[in-house]
Amino acid sequence: MASQQQLKSRIRSVKNTKQITKAMQMVAASKMRRAQDSTKATAPYTATARGILAHLAKLGSTDGHPLFEDRPIKKRLLIVIASDKGLAGAFNSNMAKAYIRELMADDKAGIKTDTIAVGRKMTQVVTRLKDATLVGAYEDIGDDLDGYELHAALDTAFDMFVDGEVDAVDIIYTDFVSSVVQIPKVERLLPAGRAAESEDTISTEAVFEPSLETVLQNVVYRLLGAQLFQALLDSKASEHSMRMMAMKNATDNASDLADDLTLEMNKARQAAITQELAEISGGAEAMK
Repeated sequence: MASQQQLKSRIRSVKNTKQITKAMQMVAASKMRRAQDSTKATAPYTATARGILAHLAKLGSTDGHPLFEDRPIKKRLLIVIASDKGLAGAFNSNMAKAYIRELMADDKAGIKTDTIAVGRKMTQVVTRLKDATLVGAYEDIGDDLDGYELHAALDTAFDMFVDGEVDAVDIIYTDFVSSVVQIPKVERLLPAGRAAESEDTISTEAVFEPSLETVLQNVVYRLLGAQLFQALLDSKASEHSMRMMAMKNATDNASDLADDLTLEMNKARQAAITQELAEISGGAEAMK
């Protein structure tokens, strides 16, 4: 059994750790609420953007547009969104698993894969994989997002798709369903209008002013940017939510461990007192 001094030191250390995890839990909860409000505020716009892209994809006049070109997939680009920091539960590991599943599926289908990593943790994963090709890495993206953080990644994806370097672009991110449910998701970005949940909600009698060509030239980039931005917002909300839950579990475990150590220390103290009483009684009897 450990000595009382050792147990006191361990209890002090556990309580200090508990204070840190509790503070991190509160910070994550505050960030999660802000991120949740942001992703809910932009979700209707993104859903409408997907609907517009789906409608445009069905129009015959878009067949020649480079961003709507549907061709056999021989190579695709994956934009994988994770975080810069750890201590977020299974957030980063779930993204790594989803990414590796897509790599294995592409390898089985004979499809080559390039990767754009968002977040330091995902960059580390991609660089450690022997057969993964990293064409871009974006780190240190803050929580106060304004929609311009991933324009460079979006431009890279556009250029590679238009130039024929890749035949499809997919986003892998964590969909924020609720504060307790976050689901890894793969969403098609290019060719435009092919996202699985896209629904054509625009009337067939819609009129495009001044012309469909002008709309395609000026609007498609923004709508696809909104799709990527929504994925980033969902990932941020999911990250903070999972970090909050992880720190809550760590705080609870620290409390339980401190209670167990306190009980063990009390037992050690009681055993020491009993031993001293026995020695005193033995000495008293010997003196009679």
